[in-house]
Parts: sequence; structure tokens; C-alpha cells
Amino acid sequence: MQVTQSQNLKGKVVDENNQPVENAYIYNKTTSSHAHSQVNGQFIIDKTHVGDSLEIGLLGYKDTTLILSQNNFDSNFVATLKSKLISLDELVLTEQINAMHSIAKLDLQSDPVNSSQEILRKVPGLIIGQHAGGGKAEQIFLRGFDIDHGTDINLSVDGMPVNMVSHAHGQGYSDLHFLIPETIDNIDFGKGPYYANKGDFATAGYVDFKIKDNIKNSLVSFDYGQFNSLRTLALINLLDNVNSQNAYVGVEYLATDGPYESPQNFDRLNLIGKYTTYLKGDDKLSFTLTHFKSRWDASGQIPQRAVDNGSITRFGAIDDTEGGNTSRSNFNVNYFSVLNDDTKLKASAYYSKYKFELYSNFTFFLEDPVNGDQIKQKEDRDIYGFDLQITKNKQLGSVEATYTSGVGLRHDDVNDIELSHTLNRKETLENIQLGDVNQTNMFAFINAAFEIGDFTIAPALRLDYFKFMYNDALATEYSTLDETKTALSPKLNFFYNQNENLQWFLKTGIGFHSNDTRVVVQQQGRDILPKAYGSDLGAIWKPFPKMVFNTAVWYLFLEQEFVYVGDAGIVEPSGKTERYGLDLGLRYQFNDWLYFDTDATLTHARSVDDPSGENYIPLAPDFTLAGGLSINDFYNFSGGLRYRFIDDRPANEDNSIVAEGYFVTDFNVNYTFNNNLTLGVAIENLFDVDWNETQFATESRLQNEVDPVEEIHFTPGTPFFIKGNVTYKF
Repeated sequence: MQVTQSQNLKGKVVDENNQPVENAYIYNKTTSSHAHSQVNGQFIIDKTHVGDSLEIGLLGYKDTTLILSQNNFDSNFVATLKSKLISLDELVLTEQINAMHSIAKLDLQSDPVNSSQEILRKVPGLIIGQHAGGGKAEQIFLRGFDIDHGTDINLSVDGMPVNMVSHAHGQGYSDLHFLIPETIDNIDFGKGPYYANKGDFATAGYVDFKIKDNIKNSLVSFDYGQFNSLRTLALINLLDNVNSQNAYVGVEYLATDGPYESPQNFDRLNLIGKYTTYLKGDDKLSFTLTHFKSRWDASGQIPQRAVDNGSITRFGAIDDTEGGNTSRSNFNVNYFSVLNDDTKLKASAYYSKYKFELYSNFTFFLEDPVNGDQIKQKEDRDIYGFDLQITKNKQLGSVEATYTSGVGLRHDDVNDIELSHTLNRKETLENIQLGDVNQTNMFAFINAAFEIGDFTIAPALRLDYFKFMYNDALATEYSTLDETKTALSPKLNFFYNQNENLQWFLKTGIGFHSNDTRVVVQQQGRDILPKAYGSDLGAIWKPFPKMVFNTAVWYLFLEQEFVYVGDAGIVEPSGKTERYGLDLGLRYQFNDWLYFDTDATLTHARSVDDPSGENYIPLAPDFTLAGGLSINDFYNFSGGLRYRFIDDRPANEDNSIVAEGYFVTDFNVNYTFNNNLTLGVAIENLFDVDWNETQFATESRLQNEVDPVEEIHFTPGTPFFIKGNVTYKF
């Protein structure tokens, strides 16, 4: 029978390998109705008729236009998109679920990540630094925050949290080294406390990495460079859409001595296995197993005076017995189901087994002039959790409404969390802190989005409940100290599509980061979930076909908080703080093979309670800049020139000690033979500048000194470093 009236069209979008394509934009050019494909590639678009012209596209694929026939309504409708190099002039802002995420995917394709340190650098405006021999989690800077190792940024992988609560080294500690860069499919990120599905630590923002469901080719790769540096990688495709199933495994091994006079003896082993299946062709189920283990020695942070007087070089050490070892095993299950035409379910569950042992010496002989001040931080942790979300679409008259509600739980069981005074990584001189932590976080949220013409209004509310428990092993009698706390976090966001090339947004919300369980019980639950109040006003603008410009003016206020200093085993109060600034981003595609990107952040960060001139926030950067030029598939050549800059910044509250800024440039070039063999060269610090990767104002005393000195202590950045690569795909 001929279809004469409007009806819904159900279909599926796949790529040329018959793999489902998510977030494809389906647009009816006749009636202007539209939809996006789901995780399983399926979509439903209303107001369709025989003869309508349907346009289907996604950045990174060739657009497809189809004229609907009766057969499209009577049988399973499948649209196939063919991959192509991403072209910026094809980006239509109004077609994207999140335009900045699409831009991040463009950045990732134009300049692929080839080391774990580069992973976080793909987030616009985020700067990182390493300061413990490559095995310790990176120090993170974002929007005027010295986030340390993750205190004010929520990090996750396929929805599984990376941040460690009540960690032996510091709250929110986030070690992403279990990620193999070549397995990253996309990076979802957001700045500020505006996202109801992100709770603890999401004050400066969040980053969620998505691991590939399948790999197009198996590959083996080998890198070798200066400082006895090597990397080997193998990714093996086990199933390639066989009966709607995909599976692959991977192994990565890295080793280096680093540029230091005392070899780092660093090595790391990474393993991954992922299996994905589509049940009845609709429901998506995936299992991911990852494991990593690393060990290293470190020269630590060295005092500037020791370099200035010639007693050590920039790559020398005061105590070269620092270092550590760590491991993490993760098992993650993700499930997606279309319950009915208007309702979708997304669920995940995870388990992590984590071990950590770190030896550091920040003050040398300040506290113990005989044995030195070396400390050990150690823990053994199990993490359990799940997250369940249901999304419903409703038509309220002319208003399209989307409701997402979710619940979840995370439980951390930490045994023998320890801070001890040690000697030469062998002898324990004194236990400073020792005990067991149990911390539970249950949460629920609801998020709504109402599309009213070109406007979208998105209110949201999140509720978090915490249970903190601590057993102090150094107490004379056994007792369990416990506290409970709740946090209510409202959000309200607005979006306006002025036209297909200009999108405005206003984001507002309240967020928080939790504090260490040992602080919570010591404070008896007072002032331990400080709120963060934030707002962003900005736009994403495409003034020319090959240019995208994004900007945001933002403000963030943090309440009083108490911070557990893991290196000292003490609690330090920190007063109210405020930060405001400007984010700027620019992408320009000169032609099919040459791509430019840059991101800058200007920030004013101050303590509210302290007098002017004594209210600087230590290590808060006021200007950062990062970007570069990328070449992709130019007569089989690819590569790029990348730069990053961080300005001088205060290292203490009165700015009398300054952490020096730096400008560092990296370079890489690759040539591919017959689409399967690639030879490459990568150079870090192309111009061999002296730069300090991490810096702290620290009071220390050397063995021959009578009085302590407070000054900059730093970890030197990598000098000129060249390595070669060969990769074979099959």
C-alpha cells in the first residue's frame, strides 16, 4: 500500500565494514525533521514520506543522500557511510550532538596520540607535567588550577572512574598509564561543574576516554630512541564483525633510562582485551579487560641552589633512591539497549584491583639530619561500581524533550594505606599513618533538555551520598571512625543556534570534590565537601568554511575546604578561592592535508580570604597556550609540529618565589609504504631548551647545610630526544 501520510522511519547507519556508526546526523530535507544514530547505529526519524530526500552524514564520512521509497518503510532500512579524511568545511555545528567533541575527534585524527603522556594534552587548554621517573601520574594544570594528580578533574575510561579517592599520595590521584594510545577512539570532555552525570572531582571539568570497539587492522610497532628508550606494541584483531561480534587484544611494553645521571630503569607492561557483540542486532554488550604494571627509579625534585653552586647538574640528584612500582587491573562491562522507540538504557559495571608504592624525598635532611627524609606511600585497593542511565524522548506539543535519569554506586576498599619514614627504600624507620579506608559513594541524577526552536534549555540535579570509614592501625585500641555526607548539585544550561555556523551557550552549575576519608573523620564531617560554583558564557563559531573558533568567559568560586597533604600526613586548611578567565580556541584547515589548531587560556586565580599581595594561589597558571600544525596523507607523508607554553606563575602565596614558564616544541614525521608499512621519526624538545617540567616552592635542607632554605625545587624537562618508529599493519 502506498504511504501517503507522515510516519516514523526506523533505520540503521553502518560503515563500509558493516560496523554501527554512532552520532550520525539524519536530516529530512523535505520536512526538516532530524535524528542522530545511537550506539548501535539505529535511529528513528519522524515526519517522513515516500519521496522525501534523506541526508545522512558524520564528520569523517562521505555524506549520503537517499530518496525514500516504499521499500524503505516496509523492510529494514540500512544506510552505509564510507570513511574519508575529516574535512573541517563539512562541519555543521547544528548537526553535532556536541560540536567540541567533534572537534576533539578531528584533532585526534589529524594528529594521533603515540604516547600515554600525550593523551591528556588532547584536551584543549590542559597542560601536564611528569615528575617522578615516568611511573607516577602526571601533574595537571587547567583553568588556573594546579590540579595536582586529579583533585579537581573527573577522569574516566568508558565510564569507569580513574580518580582514586583517599589515595596514599593525594586526593583524586589519577594514573592513566593503563591506556594504550592506539586504542583510543574519542575523547569526551567538558570544563566546569555543569554536567549532572559527572560528580566527584568535576569542578574544573571532566574527561572521559572511549576505547575502540574494533580495530580495522592488526599491527605491530617498534620504537627506539635515546636514553635506552624502546616501545613495542602489538594489536591483534581476533574477530572482525563475525556474526555481529568484534574482539581484539593488545600488548605494549615500554622501557627507558631517561636523560638523568642516575638511570630511571623504567619499564611498563600494558595488556588489553575487548569483546563486543550485538545481541539480536540491537543491544550492544562489551567486555573490556586491561592490566598494567610498572616500576621505576627517580632522581626526584632537585633544589635550584644545588644546581647553581655546581654540586649537581640539572639531571643530577640529591637522593636517587626515589621511585616506586604500581599496577592496576580493570574489568569493565558496558551494555546499551533500545527498550522502545522512545526509551534507551545504558549501563556499566566495573572492578579494579590496584596497588601502589612510592618512595619520595622532598625535604632531604630537614626533619632527620642523619637518615634523611625519605618517605614511603603505599596502598592496596579494590574498587567496585556500576552506573545505570535511562534516556526518554518526549514530544510536548512543539517542544522536543529529552530526559536522562541515572543511579550508580562506587565503593573503595583500601587496605594498609601507609605513610612511613624510610631509609634507602629498604628500612622503615617510623610509621606516620597506617590504616584501612572504606569509602562508598551512591548517587542519582536527572537531566532534561527542552528544544524550543533554536533554543535548548537543560536543567539538571544531582544527589551524592558518601559513607566514610577509617580504621587507624596505629591507634592503641581498635575503633572504626565513620561519617556520612550528602551533596546536592543543581545545574542549568542554555544553548542557542543562531544559525548553522554559530552556536551560543550559557552554562551554570554547582559541583564539588570529596576529601580524604582521614580528613573527613578528623573534621567530624565539617567542611569536607566544599562546593564549586561556576558559570560559562561562550560560543562556537564557524566564520569561514575551513575555520572554527571557540571562546568562553568563565568564573569559578570554591568554598572553604580542608586538604589532606599525603606527603606529610597532615591536614592543611585552604580558604575560599575564585578564578575567572577566558578560553580561546582556533582550528583552520588550509587544505586536505594541512591542519592547524591552537588553544589559549587566560586566568586570574586568587584566594578570597587573604590580603592583596598575599593571596596568590601557588602554581596556578595565568596563561597557557598549546597547538600545532599537522600533516595528514600528503604523498604518503604524515606528521606535525606541536608546541606548548605555560607562563611564569607564583610558587607561593606572596609571589616572592616564581615557577618559571617554558615553551617546548615537538616534531614528528612518518612515511607509509603500500598502506601497511610506516617508518617514522619523533623528536621531543626540538630546539633543546632548558625547561622545568614541574616546580614547587619547598623548604629543604641539604646534608651540609645548617639552616633550611625555601626555594624552587624542580624536575628538569626532557632535553632534545629523538626516536625512530616502524609500524606494520596487516
